[in-house]
Amino acid sequence: MDAKLKAKEWLMSESLDDTSRQQIQSMSGNDLEEAFYKNLEFGTGGLRGIMGVGSNRVNKYTIGMATQGFSNYLKESNPGQVSVAVAHDSRNNSKTFAKITADVFSANGIKVFLFENLRPTPELSFAIRHLKCNGGVVLTASHNPREYNGYKAYWSDGAQLITPHDTNVIDHVNQISSIDDVNFTPNPGLIETIGESIDKEYLEMIKGLTLSNESIKSQKDLKIVFSPIHGTGITLIPRVLSELGFENVHVVEEQSNPDGDFPTVVYPNPEEEEAMTMALKKAGEIDADLVMATDPDSDRVGIAVKNSQGKFQLLNGNQTGVLIVYYLLTKWSESGFKGNEFIVKTIVTTELIKDIADDFNVNCYDTLTGFKHIAALIAKLEGRETFIGGGEESYGYMIGDNVRDKDAVASCVILAEMTAWARDQNKSLFEILLYIYKKYGLYHEALKSIVKKGMSGAEEIQEMMRKFRDNPPQSLAGSEVSTIIDYQSSLKKDIKSGLSEEVSIPQSNVLQYLTEDGTKVSLRPSGTEPKIKFYFSVKSGTEWSDYDSVLDELKNKVHKLLVDLAL
Repeated sequence: MDAKLKAKEWLMSESLDDTSRQQIQSMSGNDLEEAFYKNLEFGTGGLRGIMGVGSNRVNKYTIGMATQGFSNYLKESNPGQVSVAVAHDSRNNSKTFAKITADVFSANGIKVFLFENLRPTPELSFAIRHLKCNGGVVLTASHNPREYNGYKAYWSDGAQLITPHDTNVIDHVNQISSIDDVNFTPNPGLIETIGESIDKEYLEMIKGLTLSNESIKSQKDLKIVFSPIHGTGITLIPRVLSELGFENVHVVEEQSNPDGDFPTVVYPNPEEEEAMTMALKKAGEIDADLVMATDPDSDRVGIAVKNSQGKFQLLNGNQTGVLIVYYLLTKWSESGFKGNEFIVKTIVTTELIKDIADDFNVNCYDTLTGFKHIAALIAKLEGRETFIGGGEESYGYMIGDNVRDKDAVASCVILAEMTAWARDQNKSLFEILLYIYKKYGLYHEALKSIVKKGMSGAEEIQEMMRKFRDNPPQSLAGSEVSTIIDYQSSLKKDIKSGLSEEVSIPQSNVLQYLTEDGTKVSLRPSGTEPKIKFYFSVKSGTEWSDYDSVLDELKNKVHKLLVDLAL
């Protein structure tokens, strides 16, 4: 696409406002090229990008074009009155973009349930199902830096779009070739504001997920530190913890106000240690039992617990997922399994979750990365098998199937309840984790991300994937590669026999190497950020006595993997 030509097309539009026109006219060189060298791609999850004027930026026009295309497909797919729910997070411009989204939907004759103010993304998923909407949108860029915003599109099941709807919506959005194709004139009669009534229904559903009410009562003084990191978590998480009976919840005040500038952190991401600094400081001051922090749209949660030395230790997403799955299966087993229950994880998430599920004789299914794939599996098995819970290594978890996306609100409730349950046994969550490692083996996971921005970056990432496909390693960290799984070709190859079998998981640009000693290395370009991710999973047996020394050995093994892959 010729950037200058695209910019001229925008300048010729009658819909362009004066401010945007002046900004485009003042642009030149690389700024103009980056803003207009392509249309911001409406991918399978929607839009995400840097805010600003231009066809390759998130602004009211690209949001409007996406909504016009989505509107056209919704109306084409659903006879009669179509309805959607729209929510937004705390990011700069999110509320404005949510109003524009609602306006365009209503201009196209679609009934809109618009949240009155910021709300967690999982509540949007719940609202779609509760209000029996045909779809929905949340304006958020999740945990991306402050300059980003985005647009997540949902279908009637409360999940993000999957085949065939994802590609069909993309086709309809791509047919909107000009901002003049968008109907921005709202029909106020079709926009209904929602809020507290949905909050109550959502929180009642979450409270119904609890499995240890007696532990909550006996440990109501549990000291919990919570930070919403300037996001939507402040709206509901302290409230639901209080309603459940936890009386000692301490919110990190410096991070309690919703603020799209995220002034106290570099990245509003609970995966980053820096983002947890204030919460950990607060925890030290009050000698807390549990530390939790959520990202801006409250679908991810990071936690910290006291380790064996009494110091607060951040748990990674795999460790938190392991604890949640172990707890859910333990409590469900006490009530008695019916034999049709299942757990779900993604292909890059720790295999320890499968080991635990196998021990409880519960099915554990793998999906591609992304909760839309987990939601699709739940929908496929609905009526035949019962979903208990699951998640992925990137700090997202789902408990029960009333929400079809990762849910940090429900996760915070289960984590607090689990801590109370452990404390009833005079144990900490860290001690529960060590028990799991002693029973099933000590797993250690690590992630290496390589950022490649702009036009050239995307090409570099594809070239890296091509090289690893064409020249796979024969051994990694001293262990021979035994299996290569290429999800793009849907083939799993046994190296010794040379035989391949088909993989049932849908095609995706993911490559995995499995070694003879149980090491797993996964390569995946990010679908939402300009980076390629390398996931490492190494393990020991159950015969170990000193956690720290075995962990050091596993960390050293990951270092060897990085060296072998020249990363």
